[in-house]
Amino acid sequence: MDSHPDSQRSIPRGHCMCALCVTLVLSAVMPAPVEAQRSGRQRDRGPGIPTSMFGTYIERGEWLLYPFIEYYRDGNLEYSPDEFGYGLDADFRGRYRATEGLMFLGYGFTDRLAVEMEAAVIRARLRKAPEDPSAMPAVIEESGLGDVEGQLRFRWNRETDRAPEVFSYFETVFPLQKNRILIGTQDWEFKFGTGLVRGFSWGTTTIRAAMEYDAADANLALGEVAIEYLRRVNSRLRIYAGIEGTQDEIEGIAELQVFLRPNLVLKLNNAFGLTSKATDWAPEFGLLFSIR
Repeated sequence: MDSHPDSQRSIPRGHCMCALCVTLVLSAVMPAPVEAQRSGRQRDRGPGIPTSMFGTYIERGEWLLYPFIEYYRDGNLEYSPDEFGYGLDADFRGRYRATEGLMFLGYGFTDRLAVEMEAAVIRARLRKAPEDPSAMPAVIEESGLGDVEGQLRFRWNRETDRAPEVFSYFETVFPLQKNRILIGTQDWEFKFGTGLVRGFSWGTTTIRAAMEYDAADANLALGEVAIEYLRRVNSRLRIYAGIEGTQDEIEGIAELQVFLRPNLVLKLNNAFGLTSKATDWAPEFGLLFSIR
């Protein structure tokens, strides 16, 4: 669940390759992190509570700080001119580009309870479809504050040999952009979800689902559903793969997590649309800091 200039100013794929090369060089020259031995079902993830960041867990008394950048490229974003105040109630597909800078902050209060906050600044552009006959401008561009949200995360039980770990989360998205369409949130949004985590010798799997309430149309509906896989390859590298989506917007996600230090992780994420209404391509990269 979940901001750009023009195509000339988009983040080129070469930048992501450069970041990966830098990561590999750093991993080669830096000493291996010293960390507690993990075995059994928690080998891949450790003892923490699942957070909303893919493949990321938080422990009691731990702060997580994650500044990151995400880029969106979509050649067939569905829109309706009446959403922008231009009368015509019909669906078209336009070209969308966005660049977003985000800050995630999490804290583990106990072994069961954690809290999160996330805020973004974004620049987004939508070019209308050539067949759109409305008076809507050829290009609409907005920039400023993006989504601002908070979450409570709660773990009901720890995983055992007989039962998976069960966790739940409650999310609130604040309506801080009432006069914008492309960016931010225009009305209150709430989400309640539950997930199961199970560790195996070949990796850790998570399944989760949520219900969402949008105050703009007083609608309660099935929200995001996801299947996730996490594997710790060695002391330096962890890999993540997942499928996540809502209704007809489904995307595949792959992520490398490179441990530069025990408390510093470089996250390289790449999401791609599996259905036509999902964002075509959305790479992300950032540094995750752990403070105890």
